[in-house]
Amino acid sequence: MVGRINAYFVCGGKYHDIDFPRIEILRLLNEKERIRVRIAENYHDIEAITAADFLITYAVDLIPTPSEQEAISAWLATGRKWFALHGTNSILQVEGGKCKTPRTAPVFMHMLGSQFIAHPPIAQYTVEVVEPSHPLVEGLPGHFQVLDELYLAEQYEGNHVLLQTHFNGMAEAGFEEADWRTDDPRPVMYLREHGKGEVLYFTLGHRRGRYDMEPFTSDYPNVDPGAWIQPSFYELLRRGIEWSAGVGQWSKQGKATCRQPVV
Repeated sequence: MVGRINAYFVCGGKYHDIDFPRIEILRLLNEKERIRVRIAENYHDIEAITAADFLITYAVDLIPTPSEQEAISAWLATGRKWFALHGTNSILQVEGGKCKTPRTAPVFMHMLGSQFIAHPPIAQYTVEVVEPSHPLVEGLPGHFQVLDELYLAEQYEGNHVLLQTHFNGMAEAGFEEADWRTDDPRPVMYLREHGKGEVLYFTLGHRRGRYDMEPFTSDYPNVDPGAWIQPSFYELLRRGIEWSAGVGQWSKQGKATCRQPVV
C-alpha cells in the first residue's frame, strides 16, 4: 500500500508543558514518510478531523463541544483510529482548593473508555504487561518501572487492557475524590472498539515545567519529566503511531514481524 496518510493532532490544555509533547510527537509522526499532519489546540475544525485517517491527542482538560463529540463519534465508528494520550480523558474544575472531575461529557468519555478522576503524588511505580504477545507491547519486560502520574480513573466496560498497574490508597489531597483503597487494577494502556473504529489509550506522558501552573503559581518549584526520559516510552509511542496509521506491522500488505526486546 502506498500513498499519503492524513493525521490530525490535537495538543493543548492546562497545567502541563504542552510544548514538549507537541514537538516530540510531531517528530515521531515525521519519522513516517507517508504521514502528513494538521495540528490544533482544540477540536473545533471538525471538517478537518473527519477528513483525517487517524486522530492523535495529547490534551488536558480540553473537551469538544457536544456537537463536536457526536461528529467525532460518527467518524470514529466508520473504521478510523484514535491514539489518545495522557490527560485526553480529563475534566478539571478547581473550587475551594479542591479539584473536581465532573461527569459532563459522557459521549466523549465513553468513546475513550475512561475518565480521569485523580492521581497520587508523582512517584515511581511498577507497570505490568497484561498481554505480552500483543504487538503493541511485545518485547517489553513483564514488569517495568516508570516515574509518572499514576492515573486513577473511572473505567467503562469493554476495554482490552495491555498494560496496568496497582494502587490501593489515597490520591493527592487536592482531589475531591481521593479515596482509592481498592485492589482494582489501574489500566495504563488499553484498546477499545467503537463501531468499526478503535481507540488506543495510553495514560503515561506527564510533563510539567516551572511555568506551567498559572494561575496558581508563576514559578512551579519542580520540573516533572515523566516517562519522556525513558526510551521504552518512545518505543510505545512509535508503535501507537504505526497502529494508528496502519503501517509497519499493521500494513494490510505487510506481515507481522517479531519485535525485539525493549530495554
